[in-house]
Amino acid sequence: GRDRRAPPPALLRRNVVVSGVDLDALVGRRFRVGAALLEGACGCPPCRAMDAALGPGGRAAMRGRGGLCARVVEGGEIRLRDAVRPPAAGQSL
Repeated sequence: GRDRRAPPPALLRRNVVVSGVDLDALVGRRFRVGAALLEGACGCPPCRAMDAALGPGGRAAMRGRGGLCARVVEGGEIRLRDAVRPPAAGQSL
């Protein structure tokens, strides 16, 4: 389950939370999460909203864990525990 000490993803303004994925490597590339086809647009470094959500030092605490802004290429259902994976054969990266 989720680490009880970690704040809920909605508080950190994240739509999808993943672990064990090099998000920087997905910038400019297409990938799937569940049935959705996404394209990494740019990194999303923590902003001042983290200080508001977590208190003073929140932005600094989230450094290196800001995330990725992605464009939805093809919508689809995303379920809990769906993996981040390359697009299906025949779809360009």
